[in-house]
Amino acid sequence: MKHFLLLAGLTVASLSASAQSTSSGSSAASSAAVDSPAKFLGYQIGERFTPHHRVLAYAEQVARQIPNRIKLIPYGTTYEGRQLMVVAVGSEANLSRLEEIRTNNLKRIGLMDGTPTAAAQPPIAWLSYNVHGNEAVSSETFMDVLYRLLSSSDAVTQKIINSTVVILDPGLNPDGHDRYVNWYNQMLGRTPDPTPSAREHSEPWPGGRYTHYLFDPNRDWAWQTQEVTQQRMALYQQWMPHLHGDFHEMSVESPYYFAPSAKPYHEDITPFQRKFQQTIGEYCSRYFDKNGWLYYTRERFDLFYPSYGDTYPTYNGAIGMTFEQGGSGRAGLAIEKADGDTLTLRQRIDHHVASSIATLESVADRPAEVVKEFGQFFDKSRNSPIGVYKSYVIKSNGDTGRLKALQLLLERNKISYGYSGKAQTVAGGFNYTTQKNDKSVSVDADDIVISAYQPKSTLLKILFEQNSSLEDSATYDITAWALPYAFGLQTYGLTTRINPGSSQQPTVSHPQSATGSTTANVRPYAYLVRWQSLPSVQMLAGLLKQKIRVRAAEKPFDLENKKYPSGTLIVARAGNERLGDRFDALVRAEATRTGADLTPVQTGFVTTGSDFGSDFVSGLKAPRVGVVIGEGTPPPSAGEVWHFFDQELNYPIALLDGNTLGNVQWNKLDVLILPTNYNYGRFLNDKTLTAIKEWVRAGGKLIAMERAASFLAGKEGFELKEKERSADVDKAADKAKKGNPTDSLKLYIDRERTAISDEIPGSIYRVDIDASHPLGFGLAGGYYSLVQNAYNFDFLKDGWNVGYLKTNNYVAGFSGRNAKGKLKNTLLMGVQSFGRGSIVYLADDPLFRGFWYNGKLLFSNAVFMVGN
Repeated sequence: MKHFLLLAGLTVASLSASAQSTSSGSSAASSAAVDSPAKFLGYQIGERFTPHHRVLAYAEQVARQIPNRIKLIPYGTTYEGRQLMVVAVGSEANLSRLEEIRTNNLKRIGLMDGTPTAAAQPPIAWLSYNVHGNEAVSSETFMDVLYRLLSSSDAVTQKIINSTVVILDPGLNPDGHDRYVNWYNQMLGRTPDPTPSAREHSEPWPGGRYTHYLFDPNRDWAWQTQEVTQQRMALYQQWMPHLHGDFHEMSVESPYYFAPSAKPYHEDITPFQRKFQQTIGEYCSRYFDKNGWLYYTRERFDLFYPSYGDTYPTYNGAIGMTFEQGGSGRAGLAIEKADGDTLTLRQRIDHHVASSIATLESVADRPAEVVKEFGQFFDKSRNSPIGVYKSYVIKSNGDTGRLKALQLLLERNKISYGYSGKAQTVAGGFNYTTQKNDKSVSVDADDIVISAYQPKSTLLKILFEQNSSLEDSATYDITAWALPYAFGLQTYGLTTRINPGSSQQPTVSHPQSATGSTTANVRPYAYLVRWQSLPSVQMLAGLLKQKIRVRAAEKPFDLENKKYPSGTLIVARAGNERLGDRFDALVRAEATRTGADLTPVQTGFVTTGSDFGSDFVSGLKAPRVGVVIGEGTPPPSAGEVWHFFDQELNYPIALLDGNTLGNVQWNKLDVLILPTNYNYGRFLNDKTLTAIKEWVRAGGKLIAMERAASFLAGKEGFELKEKERSADVDKAADKAKKGNPTDSLKLYIDRERTAISDEIPGSIYRVDIDASHPLGFGLAGGYYSLVQNAYNFDFLKDGWNVGYLKTNNYVAGFSGRNAKGKLKNTLLMGVQSFGRGSIVYLADDPLFRGFWYNGKLLFSNAVFMVGN
């Protein structure tokens, strides 16, 4: 099908075929100065997919040809060693003072000290391509957009170049992109096969969407758990663009989507940002209307969850939006749609190019207004912050691990914080733990204080908000994420302003967690490590890897006027005699490496509790761990486990393909983790399930997460069962029967909204925990779970019900009416003894997206503590 791209009323051949090297209205001299992508690559854009290194090589070639119009900015590498880079494009005048433009922008919004120069500030427009690796049209689009901006002299392009600084990121996820491109290019014959059932349209697991560790980088903007996100966001904070466009693909049958976004809009999105969503839509629609392309707006893609490529920039003052083209990894170079038309890669590129240029034009037409509104956003943040709470107090309570993890997240997001610096009592505030307002709050000198009077005030408010206001319940992602619950930290939101008294943490001794000193001439009887947060787990993992024997206290105990909770690690000299003088050095080195609090003691004779030689002090073994991974498993579910062991614990783990479970040497495995999976019915056939049960009975440990637990429920030998239909649901059904019969009839147009009554897209629930059980060690202060499915599990009759919901444990986020009914008197975490082994059931994912910090301790309990 002949295809044309109409830009700003000018008919420009779609930059395909022979039109690739020229564009209507461009000067011959300008075009000749820059190689077209076709000339450089040796094929027309849209004829094949381009590996990441060749995409970057094209940008490098352009930079060699016109260095005064483009600047290459490398910003890191991926886990697999691929280069991360953006390019800045602009007029010669703007490129010559690019650093001044960048720093002036930061000074204007209060993120850099100093006075900005009087020179005019152009808006900075940042377009991000290919965050999902198999949505590979974006990287091809990058080359076309770059070429058009630097080769064309038409009125639109010149306006963009002269009025703005444009930053283009060709590929946010190079590892995933090349995973897809390498596979597809291997499948491709002489010509693409548009038949949907052809092999080239069936990308194998895990697909190119995800990062090396199978995380979704588009949901990681705020949490920054992945190396690609951390490095990109460090660069983003150095520029703070006025606009950010995030380019994606969706299903083959879908047309194009652009702003304005769907509801719900977060309540803190400003009127100007909402208005500009409409402006973007109007500009894009002109291009699409002139070309006769289908598109839609205001549906499905909302502006709520704070960690997307549209919402995160929006909460940082920018105009943020998502663009979605039909196709994705399934479309390949060409695919036949249900209507008989063939969707080609070239068409998909044209659509993204059009929306890219339209978006840049919308900013170029009103540069002063965009810059002014951006500045006012931060002026208000610093002087009159939104929200009820004007400051936050986070209690230290002696747990440096949790505090440091939160501090790192704040620092990566450029949210300022400090310390109280003195003991004081302040006017009352909201207690996140009790969810009540306290009349007064006692603040210790080493408690963290965060003032809302700062540039990143809006982002701070959103990340800490206890319950986000939803204007529409049909949302695209989780609806609750409050950091105090994610990190398990006692936090207060204050309606009054208090400022940090110190930027340095005071040295304060806490009776519950004083860190003991170790000197070269002291030989302690043992070292103690409170089991309270991730550094404790990291230290245990490091010690076990070095074959250092570690024990754990099953009961709380007092020793030398200090209290130690259940789970406290005891690293005694007894049992480690073979290490000789190296023992102390090895233990201290691990404490230094991990940041774990280490307390030396001179006796194993406790004041209260069990002495170190008691049967209630259990030896911990170094478990050999395997996780099921592969087809049928949502890649992020398995990737979270892999990443946790490999990157956070540096502890070995075996990745086991579900199709090969029948061949596992069970005697070489101590722990088997079953992440959520849609296909366990195929993997865990009767023969394999019998083998697993025999292995557990002989001493193995099975950890079943989410749908894995649901799959095992009700099967022979497994105590987990689903509850009978809840009384609340029955009551609602009876009420509907008694009313007018037509009142319960469903309208087809409301089918999506009706369905969500059974859904829980991600809400926070307070979990009642049996902290005396090894699965609950370290969680005596409370545990909050991010619940995403209403699994409706009954309490174990013979096992241990470690974590459960009572009738009113809901805290925040959207839960459908029927889902709320199921989540009353429901088991979330349980342990079943099975012969000499055990089965751990986890109804929710404690490692969700790598940011639910409190869940990491819970998951570690399942791996290292249960069954020892």
